[in-house]
Amino acid sequence: MVVIRLSRSGAKHRPFFNIVVADKRVRRDGRFIERIGFYNPTAKEGVEGLRLQQDRLTYWTGVGAQPSPTVERLIKQAAKAQPAAAPAAA
Repeated sequence: MVVIRLSRSGAKHRPFFNIVVADKRVRRDGRFIERIGFYNPTAKEGVEGLRLQQDRLTYWTGVGAQPSPTVERLIKQAAKAQPAAAPAAA
């Protein structure tokens, strides 16, 4: 099965996570199919802490990839942070 999960990188006590699409049988920080974003839990104010490629996320969930519980939470957080599309002025 294909899953969407976090892959840890960064130094000790300074985590940085890539959001990756990977086979469920591969270890956490091992080989992955595609990187679709990142999450930086220690990001300071004014620095981007979460980025997701929505088009690739939609594609992978459409073909059956299952997001992990943490990634589901981050997807909801990213959707909430997206500003609502403003109507075009005519």
